[in-house]
Formats: sequence, C-alpha cells, structure tokens
Amino acid sequence: MSRPFNYGKLAENDYFTNRTKEMKWLEMQISTGINCILVSPRRWGKSSLLLHTANEMKRKNKKIIFCFLDLYNIRTEKEFLELFSSVVIKAASNSFEDAVRNVKGIFKQLIPSVSISPDPNAEIELSFNWKDLKKNISEILDLPEKIAAQKNVQVVVCVDEFQNISFMEDGIAFQKKLRAHWQKHQKANYVLYGSRRHLMMDFFTKNTMPFYRFGEILFLEKIEETHWIPYIIGRFEATNKKISASLASKIARQMNNHPYYVQQLSQVVWQQTTKTATEFNFLEAIEELLDQYTILYQKEVDILTNYQLNFLKALCNKETSFGSTAVLQGYNLGTSANITRIKAALQNHEIIDVLGKQITFNDPLFEIWLMKRFFKISLQ
Repeated sequence: MSRPFNYGKLAENDYFTNRTKEMKWLEMQISTGINCILVSPRRWGKSSLLLHTANEMKRKNKKIIFCFLDLYNIRTEKEFLELFSSVVIKAASNSFEDAVRNVKGIFKQLIPSVSISPDPNAEIELSFNWKDLKKNISEILDLPEKIAAQKNVQVVVCVDEFQNISFMEDGIAFQKKLRAHWQKHQKANYVLYGSRRHLMMDFFTKNTMPFYRFGEILFLEKIEETHWIPYIIGRFEATNKKISASLASKIARQMNNHPYYVQQLSQVVWQQTTKTATEFNFLEAIEELLDQYTILYQKEVDILTNYQLNFLKALCNKETSFGSTAVLQGYNLGTSANITRIKAALQNHEIIDVLGKQITFNDPLFEIWLMKRFFKISLQ
C-alpha cells in the first residue's frame, strides 16, 4: 500500500471512517423525500459523507439516482443552468445512446447543443442560447422532477458550495426562482451543502431569504478523537508498521480532529516511520509540513491588516474576551466595535470560523505555523 492515508480526495472504502450517525440521518431524510442542508467548514468531509451515503443507498435501492454538482467555479445563472442540466442528464443515463434519447425526449421548448463522448466516464455538456434559456428556465429547473416521473425513480440532487449563488449578479432573484420550482417537487429532493458557514446560515435561517426553512439542517462536526485512534493504528498496521494509541491520539489532537489534516499528518508520520512511530517521527512530520506550507501561509498573512494579525495573535494566545479593555489595549485591536469588522473580514478570508462565542482556525496547521514561526509562541 503506497498511501495508507487519504486527503485532498474523496474518502472511500477503507479511507472512510465513522460518520455513522450522520449517514443514518441523511439516509432517513433522503428516503422520506426531505430536503437536507449540510453545513461545515471546508475539508471536513461533506463530499465524502454524501458520496458514501449515496453508494450505500443505491446498493439498497436500485430506483434512486444521485446527481452531484459543484458550484465552486460557477458565477452566472447561465453557467449554473447548463451545469445543472448536464449533471442531471448524465446521472439519469445508462449509456451514450440513453443520454441522447433523454435529451431529445425531455426538452420540448429548448434545443441544447450537446457535447457527449462515447466514453462512459466522460462528462456530458449541454449548452443553450441564453435568450431561449431565460424564456424557458422551467424546463431546466424542473428537470429532476420530470426525469423522476418518467423513469419512476427518486432523483436526489446534491449541490456543493451552494452559497456561491450569492456571488451571482442577482443572487436573491435566482434563489427565488430555484425555490419556486424545487419546493413543488415530489419525486426529486435536494441536498444543499457548503463550506462558508456564515453564508449558509444566512441562506437557510433568515426569514427574509428565499431558502428559509427549505429543509432540515445538519451541522457536520469533526470526527472525535476516540474514532481517530483505532483508524490511525489500523492504517499503520495494514502496512506492517506500528503506532501507539497515545501517539495516534496526539496526531488527532494536534490537528484539532480536523479530518483533512489528521489524515495528512498521519501520512507524513507514516512516511517518517521505519517500523514503529516515535515522538521524533511526529515532531519531524510537523516541521516537514510547516516547511511545505510556509510560502502559502506567508502569502496569507501578507494580505492581512495589522488589526487582523493582532486578532490572530490574541486567538493563538487563547484569548476569549476580545471586547475587554485588557485584550483591546494589550493587542492593539482598536475599539470593541472594530472586533466585529475584524472577525467578519477573517471569516471572508476563510481563516476563522465563528459559531456563537467560539472562534476557531479553519486550518489547524496555519495556527501552528503562526504560533511557532510567525508570532514565536510556544506550543502547549
């Protein structure tokens, strides 16, 4: 086995760990036709969780179709509609010929240009005349429901980085169009998920927003340390190497149980290990990762203001009372009103995550880099 730990890719099979509770919740909601909203910071495993759940549900039920689309690079209504229709058609088609039949049989008013490869793993791309598309947008937005009715199946549309709709020229108006159609669907339902928690919260919990109470919300939590320990030990043993429970625990705690970074640090420790992992291997792995990311992290701090850096220094020092006179003056943060602006800016940079009064770094390795190499704060 060349790589016992997985990060930067979807976690499947032996690389997938825990999430039993979340899988049961998703399966229950989806099987009963309830729309779901999944919220967590980036790299916490949302996509892996959805893929694993989809595979399990498809194994049990042959009459369910999952469609996955990622809005990461989508910035216009036309891009969304073309991607949406392409993904749904591909998911509902068993072959090249089936895809062609679906396109011809489903679209009545629209005449899409179709780019299809005979390769079964290739993407199907539909494109439309924008003027015609605006007139007949219902044909696209009702596509999952129409396919579900025609094929007598359940269609589940999973939309990643859903909050990016807010970056469109008139995002609110487009959200209203989506909601107006999707809320009427009976045989198709939707799983909407994203990594910018504050934007996702605005979308689904503010009563002025079109998607207010569109579905049930799950706030994805980190995998607990108790689950990481046997997983890390097991992955080492699968390659005839060993690691103690205490060192596996230390890896998880050092990375604050963040799924991506726990896997990454475990991999580097594994690479440093000949037979049995040691504390020295662990320390060397940390330094290797810090060296690897220094240029990236330096660019990150270069775009921050002095106030923002001062706030991060206070956060690294485990300060919590940011509005107190001692913290404001001790870290030169300006007024208490300035704290709100600083937090909002750092959230927009996706450096911190704020949930109530709890403020955490999205990237635990960046926190270590700031402490050790930027602010010269000793790790505890």
